[in-house]
Amino acid sequence: MKTRIISSIVIIAPMLVFVLLGGIPLLVFCLALSAIGMWEFYKGYENAGVKAGKVWAFALLAALYVIIGVGEFTDLAPSTYTHLIQMWVFGTVFLGLIMTLIRKDHNILDGPVTSLGLLYIGYFFAHLVLISGIKRYHLLVWIVFIAAFGQDTFAYFTGYFFGKHKMAPNISPKKTVEGAVGGVLGATILSGLFGILVYIDRGEFFVHCMVMGFFGAFFGMAGDLIASAFKRKMGIKDYGNLIPGHGGILDRFDSVILVAPFVYYYILIFIRP
Repeated sequence: MKTRIISSIVIIAPMLVFVLLGGIPLLVFCLALSAIGMWEFYKGYENAGVKAGKVWAFALLAALYVIIGVGEFTDLAPSTYTHLIQMWVFGTVFLGLIMTLIRKDHNILDGPVTSLGLLYIGYFFAHLVLISGIKRYHLLVWIVFIAAFGQDTFAYFTGYFFGKHKMAPNISPKKTVEGAVGGVLGATILSGLFGILVYIDRGEFFVHCMVMGFFGAFFGMAGDLIASAFKRKMGIKDYGNLIPGHGGILDRFDSVILVAPFVYYYILIFIRP
């Protein structure tokens, strides 16, 4: 546990700096996380006999962050920005499909896994930058980490002390129902406190932050379980060994991957209008 806590501090401290800086530094940070996460994902699948098109995948990842950089930090028309993102999604899916034609000796999953890594890791991670770029609401990017890490931390300690009923024994044997409840409550309370402290002059944000924390906790748990399910299919215990006590980047940020898109679209649909 000591190693796990120290590693969390070491990895989270620099992350907080990039989130505080926002803008280009956050974009570069998310690009780095995405690249490492995709590498771990593809290497894990190689263990199961699936070989992704890594060169093309990383080229498309770079293209995505160039598009986001231009769209967020220049005067590019919003409609053009949207169309470029849509073209990128099309290109990502097309790559996965065309790989089934251009590779002579291939696993039928090579192409789909290539596209999946780009969308699941690269595109979803990029929503942190998109949230940070929303004027007046950029501070809500913190809700992503509060919901994801708050749920994970409270679930860990609640499950450690009170856990009795297994939640998903075939996917993640250590997770318990009691831990899940504690994680959701913890994330909701922390998110509500954030809303009170940061948006003290806007009372309605207290409710919004609690709602995002509550549902964000479920997305965080889903992200964690999905990452664990992938690992079981790959036949590996951890995605890597970059972070002592945690494993790889995906082992630490698996919950953030799904919480970020949820928070972004919640802001666009329920707050920004």
